[in-house]
Amino acid sequence: LAATPGVTTCGGVWSKRWCVAGQDGLKAVLELLPAEMLTKFETKSNRVKGLAFHPSRPWVLASLHNGVVQLWDYRMGTLLDRYDEHDGPVRGVCFHQTQPLFVTGGDDYKIKVWNYKLRRCLFSLLGHLDYIRTVQFHPEHPWIVSASDDQTIRIWNWQQRNCVSVLTGHNHYVMCAQFHPKDDLVLSASLDQTVRVWDIAGLRRKMLPNTVTAEERIPAPAPAVDASASLSSKLGKAMPSVKVEDLFGGNDATVKYVLEGHDRGVNWASFHNSLPLIVSGADDRQVKLWRMNETKAWEVDTLRGHINNVSCALFHPKQELIISNSEDKSIRVWDMSKRQGVQTFRREHDRFWILAVHQESNLLAAGHDGGMIVFKLERERPAFTTISGGVLFIKDRYVRSYEYASCKDTPLLSIRRTANTSGSSVARSVHYSEQDSMLLVNLDADGGSYELYHVPRDGRASEQAAQECKRGLGTSAVFFARQRFAVLDKNRQILIKNLQNEVTKKCTPPFASTDCMFAAGTGSILLRSEERISLFDVTQRKAVAELSTPIVKYVIWSPDMSRVALLSKHGVVIADRKLNQLCMVHETIRIKSGAWDGKDLFIFSTLNHIKYCLVNGDHGIIRTLEEPLYISHVAGGTVHGLDREGKVRKMVVDVTECQFKLSLHMKEFERVIRIIKQSKLSGHAIIAYLQKKGFPQVALHFVSDEQTRFNLAIECGNIDVALQAAYALDSKENWQRLGVEALKQGNHQVVEMAYLRTKDVEKLSFLYLITGNIDKLRKMLKYAEMRTDKMSRFHNALYLGDVPDRIALLQEVGHLPLAYITAVTYGLSEMAEGLASQLTASGLPLPEPLTPAPKLLYPPLPIMRESNWPLLTVSKGTFERPLNGPDASAAAAGGFDTAMADTDDGDAKASGWGEDLDLNLTGADELPAADGIGDLDLDLGGGGWETEELDLGDLSALPGGATTGGGYYVAPSVGQSLSARWSRDSRLAADHVAAGSFETAMQLLHRQFGIISFTPFKSLFLAIADASHAIAAPMASAPPLLSPLVRADAWPRPVISLPSLIDKLKGNYTLVTTGKFQEALDGFVEIIAAIALCVVDTRQQVGELKELLRICREYVTGLRLELARKQTSEPKRIIELAAYFTHCNLQPAHTMLSLRSAMTLAFKAKLMLSAASFARRLLELNPKPEIATQARKVVQLCDASPSEAFSLDYDERNPFVVCNKTLTPVYRGTALLSCSYCKAPYYASPEHKGALCSTCGLGEIGGESVGMYEVDAEGKPL
Repeated sequence: LAATPGVTTCGGVWSKRWCVAGQDGLKAVLELLPAEMLTKFETKSNRVKGLAFHPSRPWVLASLHNGVVQLWDYRMGTLLDRYDEHDGPVRGVCFHQTQPLFVTGGDDYKIKVWNYKLRRCLFSLLGHLDYIRTVQFHPEHPWIVSASDDQTIRIWNWQQRNCVSVLTGHNHYVMCAQFHPKDDLVLSASLDQTVRVWDIAGLRRKMLPNTVTAEERIPAPAPAVDASASLSSKLGKAMPSVKVEDLFGGNDATVKYVLEGHDRGVNWASFHNSLPLIVSGADDRQVKLWRMNETKAWEVDTLRGHINNVSCALFHPKQELIISNSEDKSIRVWDMSKRQGVQTFRREHDRFWILAVHQESNLLAAGHDGGMIVFKLERERPAFTTISGGVLFIKDRYVRSYEYASCKDTPLLSIRRTANTSGSSVARSVHYSEQDSMLLVNLDADGGSYELYHVPRDGRASEQAAQECKRGLGTSAVFFARQRFAVLDKNRQILIKNLQNEVTKKCTPPFASTDCMFAAGTGSILLRSEERISLFDVTQRKAVAELSTPIVKYVIWSPDMSRVALLSKHGVVIADRKLNQLCMVHETIRIKSGAWDGKDLFIFSTLNHIKYCLVNGDHGIIRTLEEPLYISHVAGGTVHGLDREGKVRKMVVDVTECQFKLSLHMKEFERVIRIIKQSKLSGHAIIAYLQKKGFPQVALHFVSDEQTRFNLAIECGNIDVALQAAYALDSKENWQRLGVEALKQGNHQVVEMAYLRTKDVEKLSFLYLITGNIDKLRKMLKYAEMRTDKMSRFHNALYLGDVPDRIALLQEVGHLPLAYITAVTYGLSEMAEGLASQLTASGLPLPEPLTPAPKLLYPPLPIMRESNWPLLTVSKGTFERPLNGPDASAAAAGGFDTAMADTDDGDAKASGWGEDLDLNLTGADELPAADGIGDLDLDLGGGGWETEELDLGDLSALPGGATTGGGYYVAPSVGQSLSARWSRDSRLAADHVAAGSFETAMQLLHRQFGIISFTPFKSLFLAIADASHAIAAPMASAPPLLSPLVRADAWPRPVISLPSLIDKLKGNYTLVTTGKFQEALDGFVEIIAAIALCVVDTRQQVGELKELLRICREYVTGLRLELARKQTSEPKRIIELAAYFTHCNLQPAHTMLSLRSAMTLAFKAKLMLSAASFARRLLELNPKPEIATQARKVVQLCDASPSEAFSLDYDERNPFVVCNKTLTPVYRGTALLSCSYCKAPYYASPEHKGALCSTCGLGEIGGESVGMYEVDAEGKPL
């Protein structure tokens, strides 16, 4: 301060208050308050000279010193448009209240009116002779007021595009002018050190006669005007023959008040919205408050504190505050009633020039040398916390409780603030301990503090309740146990305190950058440090879990504490109790609050929407909000929350869509059907969602459009529905598609109908051939004769084996040699003699026979001729029954899609599963002999082991010459090949392999996945390198040309795609089903290797690749267990391996097979308790009736004699994973190592660490890796 010109310090020490004396002898008190600006939006640009908020949309206009006008959406943080027609700085800008217009004024002396919908300037208003400082629309009339350095104020009619009045009187630059919000007044400020109030009632009556009321028609005495200061009187004396009206457009606007009091030029003056007050700021560094009535205006007070020119001063529209900014790089907030500063915001290098306030919200905007900021003075979010059956919140310095059931609002406690605290006294957050009836209130005061209150349960607070408040300093304070709470102090230490506010223990957080704490249940707290959240166990004094996430602002736990939602500014992260991330949702608009409905559905609110998020990542919009709502409780379709006024609002919303998606995710299919029947879900969005998730059969229920219905029926293979839609549409294209799909399913009757509709006679004839329909094939031959179609007639005769007709046809078309040799070959001597005489007569030689021993060519007749080809028996899906028949009630717990196979003891033997599924339970007294082999038939009809259950989506198809000059040929220089660019610039290992740069590809794979063995990649590397180029041979003498096959942006076309890996997965599922375990194991290992070289386009597909890797890892582990079981002879080890196999995360059908195998082995080995356990788990999967009956018998027999012949190293109640090296269980709590690539678990032992993974054969056990990139080849996020 001492270095500031004209200011000397007279305060002796640094404190919260400074006494400053300037050269003029005036003393001021500077409040150096540690205020933190609540910035909502910030831009970096040229100097901002003008600002304006849109009255209803989240827009702000910024006019810059370089002549550009920017239109920003401050909620989304995006630049919507820019306008640059002004020549020079633009100092004034304003939106119209109702029309899609805004007005600008600049140093080019022009006022421009723009239409932001048309995105262009409509017209310009010319008249000012110098720079234009401010422009403003009248709130009601079609007027614009402008202030200029030509010492005048002009009022324009923007509809008529002319000037209606010129206000003269200032004798220096007019820095600003504005209309009064309600009265016929104009306020102006000038560098002549005056503020003037102008009466424009006469101008309104003259120019807008329709606005004149009956009272105004009564003549009134003219207001007194100072003749000495009137320009009209001066001009009248100098030019008596010239009327002032002719020069300046009339004298209907008169000066009402002249406010004098500033010692230097006034830069800004503003009206109060409702009170007769004026505020002004000037180069004398003072902010003055003025009051006026009908006859006079006078100065009320002077606010001192700025140490440089005051640029702008405004009234807050909703609070008794004045906001001013200055070239001293500060914004100050003044209390109107106390007439003193309450907050100060500073920037280090930027001077402030302009302020704007939003009339409907608490937003302010400030323009400075480096851009602009949109901010709030204090939080509008009410501090609240949930309690049983209600919410506890602070409103108007009262702690209140609200009961949802009775809608009862009860004040519980009065909160009193001490006068010596600095900073905001608004509660930032509250935490309540219901067992102790204690409340913690977190504040920003004093740089972070907390208050501890005892809250009476009945709301009858004693007079000493507020006085018994216990206070302390700390950035965060939360309860974590009974009669204990934790405080994060300013030294980043965790203090454990009791309810007497006494420190009982100190803990050091795991990260030095920890800056905030959140509640996490009994014994634990959540700690935030930078972009990371950690679960800290207070007893162990260490972090037990950690999760990388954007900076967390709020934490909401589910009712059972099994799920947690971490809310950041623009994202929601859903995690489990151990901070394992389940999903993440990104929003472009700020997220405000949220609440759980159960443990799988999270409802959250943004500035203008209520949205939902499921734990599988699905999210969407429930409804739009007119005003922000801070959600506190959600139950069914009822949402409770608080608005910014602290009022509890109840809102009934339609949650059908999210409940429907949740039911699909939870596989509650009966509930899905009920929602389909009772709700009105429809639209392309829900259909697209169901198709994306692999449920086209469900989407059929929402579709009435026949074409869409046909497409969905074809996709899910429902021929009956597709046939009905094809009849309704009756288009050739649809019949062709139906024929293809029906042919795949062997439904040749529908294929025949499709071919008849499309009149495809060639395909129809061949269909009759392969189905053995000889009668119709003869009809096709006659039909060909009628149409005189020679080729069709020949084909049909060939299909029928009708040799005489073929000979006759060849004779008719003049092919006598062919006719003759056909007759000779088939032994038709009479016809051959006749043809020989015709050939001789024609002078043609007789052709020689083709073979001395010809054989008759006759198509074999099929065994099945009448009915459609036999199909595997598949039980109808839950959703197909209501569509195709009345038996909707039977849609109980069946398979959802064909990927969830049903197991059946039929005629097909699943050889690989061996005798493990055969139990002879006819005798109840003796155990069955181990000599029978059970039959296993997997019901796979309609692609029963297709992988619709794996939601992996579809991968969409991806898609210089010589220079001459100067009259001679210039040979082109050799450019860089695409392969060289691939290996140089791409971040994807697959692109390096395609370029042939195997070494760099291996380096990338080692860095990304920790790969240490590249032997399994050899064949993949060679195949990708070969398939990434096409070879063209232009001529025999030239060398072949290599042409790279590229996708978008000239990167190599992917060779390994996600759909191809899914197809391989389906094939491996089939191998597992048929018991070919070694082949299936090799197939899953191949997929694991190929995943590392798969190229995808979206973040969703990256997630699907991770899921695919997890599936393959589980199957490899399970198949290794099963193969090891078949190779061992020790009975105990056999049953242990079978038991471990049942805990692998497989498809339901395979899990049922593994459980049946383990049940059988345990039963034969007289392990009754284990066998009963396997049988009960099998019954939980809803097997087919005969399998369920067998399992129930096992349970009955085992319960009758519960015993174990020997003990097993197996505890099903203790969660475990299988060590992939020793194939033994690793129970919870034991230290683990994992593969750097596939994440397969291992015992944490020295001999395992650093070894090659036994599951994938690629990664390093215990190695570090980055994981799958969510970027493209150029490093840009997907």
